[in-house]
Amino acid sequence: MSRSTDDHAPNDGHPLAFDTRAIHVGQDPDPRTGAVTVPIYQTSTFAQPRVGEHTGYEYARTGNPTRTALQECLASLEDTDEAVCFASGLAAEDAVFRLLSPGDHVVMADDVYGGTWRQIAQVHSRFGIEVSAVDLNDLDAVRAAMRPTTRYVWAETPSNPLLKILDLGALAELAHEHGARLVADNTFATPALQQPTSMGADLVLHSTTKYLGGHSDVVGGAVCTDAATAAELAFLQNAVGAVPGPFDAWLTLRGVKTLGIRMARHSSNAARIAQWLTTHPKVAAVHYPGLASDPGHALAATQMSAFGGMVSFRVAGGIEAAKAVAEGTELFFLAESLGGVESLIEHPGIMTHASVAGTALEVPDDLLRLSVGIEEVEDLLADLERALG
Repeated sequence: MSRSTDDHAPNDGHPLAFDTRAIHVGQDPDPRTGAVTVPIYQTSTFAQPRVGEHTGYEYARTGNPTRTALQECLASLEDTDEAVCFASGLAAEDAVFRLLSPGDHVVMADDVYGGTWRQIAQVHSRFGIEVSAVDLNDLDAVRAAMRPTTRYVWAETPSNPLLKILDLGALAELAHEHGARLVADNTFATPALQQPTSMGADLVLHSTTKYLGGHSDVVGGAVCTDAATAAELAFLQNAVGAVPGPFDAWLTLRGVKTLGIRMARHSSNAARIAQWLTTHPKVAAVHYPGLASDPGHALAATQMSAFGGMVSFRVAGGIEAAKAVAEGTELFFLAESLGGVESLIEHPGIMTHASVAGTALEVPDDLLRLSVGIEEVEDLLADLERALG
């Protein structure tokens, strides 16, 4: 079982700080050997002392001690009762959608990861789940979109790829008024910068592939939520079987230890780059909530402790100019995904968001997205200058 922040205070009751919990929660020294790193329990099954009795683990799809350690840590960082981990971010989303029934309705942000929209619009819609894409910044539009059958309001903030900032508190209040739950994808911000449950979110989603893992070497997902919902998700975790392997869980747990200091560097680098891009003559627009000129800046400043490592910008000259820039960088690798220590550049319209072409979620064809890494920022600026030049 996962435990919340208060369960991990020293004997004097003083609550542990975020960076301390990232290193210690769920990660006590191994009782048999004293190993200070959680072991990789690379086993598919566990010996049982008697028929019908086990020591807490019986089969690795159902549970694994390395996965348990990760789940306990993530629950603490998001300040929820429990966390349930999956084989990918989309597997985590799939489990959340599977809590719905035919005829249920989802109000979804009109700027979300393309795979999220593809899953609900092309997979779960076949089984009677309905979805409406709405600008969640327009609370009147959200209110108008709500139905008696609406079960989720689905938000990403910052959003992917336009980095829109949504008012989680207002959305939670509106959802709860209509008997729905707020699902918040916190992948871009991470709990190091933002904790959606403190603003009323009911379920917090992560692609742990991204900043939580942090090193572009593992794929995973997680849902952080209350105990009752976590029990439903744990049933699906076992029944459907989209679980992370023990080595995947171990790699993610290894990454989480440095989340706080990595996010500080990602954020400071991204802020420098976003500001520089606003001054470049070949850049038509910059999307970054840390810019004072950004429409979401004031709200982001109330919800986030820093503004994250993602920057999007539009290139003057259209799609061909944008493709030339994306193919012209050296330190920014041309690749999908995000959140690793190395910097990445991509063209969302062709790469990560191709599945939303022709829909209300279609992104501009001159848009590029940067996942700003933790390299020396002057080297990154020089790389962009070469590519734009």
